[in-house]
Amino acid sequence: MPHKSSGELLLQKEKGSAKKAESFYKNQVRLSLNEKMREFISYQTMAFVATAGSDGDCDCSFRAGEPGFIKVLDKNTLIYPEFKGNGVFASLGNLKENEKISLLFIDFVYDQVGLHINGTGKIFNTDDLSSALQEKGYPLFSQKIKSAGKIEYWVWVTVEEAYIHCSKHIIKMVPEADSRALNWGTDDLKKKKGDFFHTKSLK
Repeated sequence: MPHKSSGELLLQKEKGSAKKAESFYKNQVRLSLNEKMREFISYQTMAFVATAGSDGDCDCSFRAGEPGFIKVLDKNTLIYPEFKGNGVFASLGNLKENEKISLLFIDFVYDQVGLHINGTGKIFNTDDLSSALQEKGYPLFSQKIKSAGKIEYWVWVTVEEAYIHCSKHIIKMVPEADSRALNWGTDDLKKKKGDFFHTKSLK
């Protein structure tokens, strides 16, 4: 059964949208990934990841890589890499305290549609991931992704529900023709615009 928070049910009642919402739950919300959803994820190059710690404070972050960097293992399971970043580990830190996770995929280039996935996330290092894959009977795969830097961890997501984000407000984007313009995995402060918002303390 799709998750329905008391807050959303209250607002549906206030706005008179309960019947419309119930139709969405029935027709669009699935408790696992169907074939079309799995295909959609296979060619995505980005995702937004939402987590929250035990205190309820939220964090939303961005993940990107070459098509297929997020791997669907079956209708209830997907995994994605955590590349070397700023060392803060905000998303993973939240998962240590609270396993709930949400992923939002948006295709700005081809279909202009999105996919929400809600579930739970578990952290693996690269060595333990191979053992977990073998233990659960999943095929092994190369853990190297050419367009990104060092993979520090993997997140194993167990899918609890998945549903569409419609195209109504998704703008059309055109990908960069020259892939050399992308600075995948760079540690160069200037190229990665590490202080773009000028927040460093002056000394």
